[in-house]
Amino acid sequence: MMQEKDIAIVFDCGATNVRVIAMDKKGGILASHAMPNETDEDAFYSSGRIWDLDKLWAKLCKAAQIVTAEIDCSRIIGTTFTTFGVDGGFVDKEGELLYPIISWQCQRTSAIMENIDKYIPLKDLYGISGVYPYAFNTINKMIWFKENQPKVLKNAHRFLFIPSLLIQKLSGAMVNDTTMVGTSMMSDLKKRDFSSEILNTIGVNRNLFGQLAEPGDQVGEVNESGSEATGLPVGIPVVLAGHDTQFAIFGSGAELNQPVLSSGTWEILMSRSKAFRSTEKELNKNLTTELDAVKGVFNIGQNWLASGVLEWFSKNYYPELKGDELYETMIKEAEQELPGSNGVLVDSAFYDDGTSCNGGSIAGLTINTKRSQIYRAFLESLSFRLREALDALEAAGNFKAERIICVGGGSKNRLWNQLRADICNTPIQFIEQKETTVLGASMFVFAGAGAYSSINDARKNIDYKAETIKPSGNTAIYANLYQKYLDFKMKK
Repeated sequence: MMQEKDIAIVFDCGATNVRVIAMDKKGGILASHAMPNETDEDAFYSSGRIWDLDKLWAKLCKAAQIVTAEIDCSRIIGTTFTTFGVDGGFVDKEGELLYPIISWQCQRTSAIMENIDKYIPLKDLYGISGVYPYAFNTINKMIWFKENQPKVLKNAHRFLFIPSLLIQKLSGAMVNDTTMVGTSMMSDLKKRDFSSEILNTIGVNRNLFGQLAEPGDQVGEVNESGSEATGLPVGIPVVLAGHDTQFAIFGSGAELNQPVLSSGTWEILMSRSKAFRSTEKELNKNLTTELDAVKGVFNIGQNWLASGVLEWFSKNYYPELKGDELYETMIKEAEQELPGSNGVLVDSAFYDDGTSCNGGSIAGLTINTKRSQIYRAFLESLSFRLREALDALEAAGNFKAERIICVGGGSKNRLWNQLRADICNTPIQFIEQKETTVLGASMFVFAGAGAYSSINDARKNIDYKAETIKPSGNTAIYANLYQKYLDFKMKK
């Protein structure tokens, strides 16, 4: 009897960790191994930060060897890669890098984004690509190479995004996927391809990127050298995935017009929508729109610093506590406070996200103000920030959310969750599945390798064990406080 092919191997490359995970059809993790990831100095550019591809590949191979030793490899149906967006490198016909991969953490392209109008008006660039003008966007790196390393562009056979660079090492294939293209600020969202207008204005040939493929497409097989390096059997199908955000959204179980909040150091709110707008209004609201993992769907999103602000608060106001005791004490104390925290109001933008030029601030402090009131005000402020993002997404995507799916470390705070539901007047749903990026990518492996007739059939096999927190009787109170919060930000 032939062994069932019921394991997908997902290589998941993040900025702080790289992982290899063996996942079954129901989303169960059969084996996994993680290793730290970090950037390196660019030997060719002072203070530049790069990803060392060989070092990155070696870590992934080591992790894969450990994982494949723990499972029955005859059950593997296919494999794929997911990574952060925008980054990639130029290669020759043999797939060798011509220059190190510039990291999104490198500051060399900041001035390029600030002066992008000399190539193309920002409103036109944003209108076509939908991507918010972050300094690390791929378009800025293309311009940097034109202005500083023109020989690299001249000698390049392909520009491959990081997932495709790793796929090339495993299989020899050189194929870019649409989800990574959607992060580049060089795509035409409506055409689901690179924009000829944008490429022409910056003087980059479309042929440099080759023919695009879609998530779930099989682009090659594990070759002998890839097998020797990773422990994966020769001939295993290599399937495209791509930008981790898109697969996290799909893996969360989100249908159309069901926003997903990934809550951690940063919060990212994104929705899967059939419609989008990328006018100056959306630009001013800091919205970014990317290509969903499924054709014809767009991911509209916004991000802001969240738990990172709370970490600053806890270090300064609860320095005597750590770990679980810290968080439980903070939550219990804040639960005893009334909505509005006795007049304390916070603008939590202790950073520059384009929405507050003056940084964060705390108002309404008196000699009697307690730290628990300030903490509750921070949680309320971050929930107001979520409400702002939700309103912006609904307007851009022309929909009304029936629920918000919340994943990540910030979803564990029960008070924050209730505040989110009350302030957004929208149920907040939580799922048992934690590895949504890997889960989403594995579904595309199973569907792409033939285990399911469609990607939706693959998702139907997952039991999310969802729980929901509904708005309480405080929604009217918070509606008034939300307006006070908006007025407070406007006056700054």
